[in-house]
Amino acid sequence: MEKAGVIGAGSWGTALAVMLGGNGTPVALWGHDAGRVERMRSSRLNEEYLPGVRLPETITPTASLEDLLDARLLVFVAPSKAAREVSGALAALHPSPETIFLSCTKGIERGSGLRMSEVLSEYFPNPVAVLSGPNHAAEVARRMPTAAVIAARENGVAERLQSVCSGKYFRVYTSDDVAGVELGGALKNIFAISAGVSDGLGFGDNSKAALMTRGLAELIRLGVALGGRRETFQGLSGIGDLMVTCFSRHSRNRGVGERLGRGETIAEIVESMKMVAEGVPTTRSAYECAKKLKIDTPIIDQVHAVLYENKSSRAGMMELLSRDQRPEEDAPG
Repeated sequence: MEKAGVIGAGSWGTALAVMLGGNGTPVALWGHDAGRVERMRSSRLNEEYLPGVRLPETITPTASLEDLLDARLLVFVAPSKAAREVSGALAALHPSPETIFLSCTKGIERGSGLRMSEVLSEYFPNPVAVLSGPNHAAEVARRMPTAAVIAARENGVAERLQSVCSGKYFRVYTSDDVAGVELGGALKNIFAISAGVSDGLGFGDNSKAALMTRGLAELIRLGVALGGRRETFQGLSGIGDLMVTCFSRHSRNRGVGERLGRGETIAEIVESMKMVAEGVPTTRSAYECAKKLKIDTPIIDQVHAVLYENKSSRAGMMELLSRDQRPEEDAPG
């Protein structure tokens, strides 16, 4: 791959740029804030989002989308709420039809229920692949061993990206289940919020393990209804990403839940955060999808009630615990 462009200079976008640049690929790292981009260019650091990680010389920070037009790989890491705006601006510049898009944003568009790769496909005729897995930005950027999965429908695209993205510390597997890989990465953030609520309420590891197990069942049920394959959710982009996001101190979504459990409001939490916790908007999107498809999602319902219906986190947790008892194999959530 001659050159890659990374769209989004937050923590995850910067980590992916560092990973690609460390593999020897020239990378244009685009951010919308020209002032921050200039600081990155001069200091070779992104202190606001990924402190302490030096940018390789192979990375060129830029605030101009035009600097991405000669890239043959465009890694899309813009927040889900900005996906259409950024896609529209880039589409107006007519990138080459030979360019491959790799979507790394973990979200679902509200209203349409579209995954990020589907949003991109509305703007670009190019091949669109997706990447997901248990990949915290700080650990990827610091070359701590991890694995991910890249999915694409077009023949050879996932394998081509596998060779570009794989490195000594970043192992990449391939799949053709684009929906499953993408949905696993998006939906797990909702259950990470519930795990954080459990932490904030002072519950223990048993409580969190139970939430994660029932959350996985719920993720699979909704994910299959939305087009993913069951076995995909039992892999890196499903249970793998779910585990790390529910337990890690790096997890923004788990952190949001913990603060909710301690009594803060979601408005206070969001106002204080520099980075986006994608589980917050994804909860609303997933809730709407579940209701439309008549899928039983008790954990998503309670997280939605806490985030958007002014329900207390303790009341939401206690309602989950008070649900009718039944055999595990019959329990819908």
